[in-house]
Amino acid sequence: MQFTSEQRLDDGVLEREFTLGEIPGTLWTPGSAPAPLVLMAHNNGLPKAEPRLVARARYTAARGYAVATIDAAGCGDRPRSAADEQARADLRGAMQAGEPVDEILESFIGPLVENAVPEWQTTLDALLELPEIGGPVGYSGGWTALGIRLAVVEPRIAAAGFFAGGYVPRAQREEARQVTIPLLFLLQWDDEGNPRQRALDLFDAFGSKEKTLHANLGGHTGTPWFELEDGCRFLDRHLK
Repeated sequence: MQFTSEQRLDDGVLEREFTLGEIPGTLWTPGSAPAPLVLMAHNNGLPKAEPRLVARARYTAARGYAVATIDAAGCGDRPRSAADEQARADLRGAMQAGEPVDEILESFIGPLVENAVPEWQTTLDALLELPEIGGPVGYSGGWTALGIRLAVVEPRIAAAGFFAGGYVPRAQREEARQVTIPLLFLLQWDDEGNPRQRALDLFDAFGSKEKTLHANLGGHTGTPWFELEDGCRFLDRHLK
């Protein structure tokens, strides 16, 4: 892991850019050390510098957590393959025409998850070698499909917060039954791109004995800010 830049923010959080092979990432660490680690993932081509992600990461770091994010393949500045570009074009075309998109998403998101998991595990290995990070590890992010897969294959993750706003492939919906860590699941009741019943069925499928559903009125990007505060309280219960 090579750090390429750093800046100290007003709240005392240290923000550092890093590279790990071809993987670019950002790490935020609080003034106190060692700190529990939170992996904060995103997808849909969003860059790790997306303002909403950065705001969540900085807030969480100021609450005493090390927070890390990476750009998945095809996201941010990482190159997109011809197949990725075609899949995105097919998806846009189907949405504009009002046609079903589930099968396009299935063939697109599934491989993204499979490719992203080993990159996140490699990143996790490197992060846990840093003296300022002391585990345990949590997952928090909008990429629920990736979070489900990581929760199943990665025993170092002790708790997770998921957002029910993205497409979850059938494979991960089945894997949800194997997820047993404590969960906080956020649902926007009027999310235009996520059928409500599908999200409720996914919540029901999780095998966790401790799982909490927070549902709020509003569309995809309307999650209230207080949910971030509640999310940190959830992390406090399980990572500190």
